[in-house]
Amino acid sequence: MTEVLQRHGVQVWTAPAEGPELATEQDALDLMAAVYHLDAELLVIPVERFAARFFDLDSRLIGGFFSKLVAYRYRLAVLGDVSAYVAESPVLRDVVRESNRGRHVWFVADLAELDERLAAAPG
Repeated sequence: MTEVLQRHGVQVWTAPAEGPELATEQDALDLMAAVYHLDAELLVIPVERFAARFFDLDSRLIGGFFSKLVAYRYRLAVLGDVSAYVAESPVLRDVVRESNRGRHVWFVADLAELDERLAAAPG
């Protein structure tokens, strides 16, 4: 596992771009177990790490994965370009938009956008 870095007062762990595919609630649990000792608050996961079916809302994978992380008080940033997935699903576009309005799950294009969001986030 990589180290945790502080970004704008938040303990941030960034997953490597290469690694096991993520999709299920069990994958979320395994990920949390792997980073638990690092005291990270925000997990940044490159979009390439997620299985393509993860972004198919009919699979219900995205909701289960996000819910599991949030239930255990982790925040998540999906890092990278999701435009191809969003173009195929107006409902996913709405999920991305609504997630980005909140504090728990963000979709960000790059680390610069993440830094902007963290800098602007209250407390």
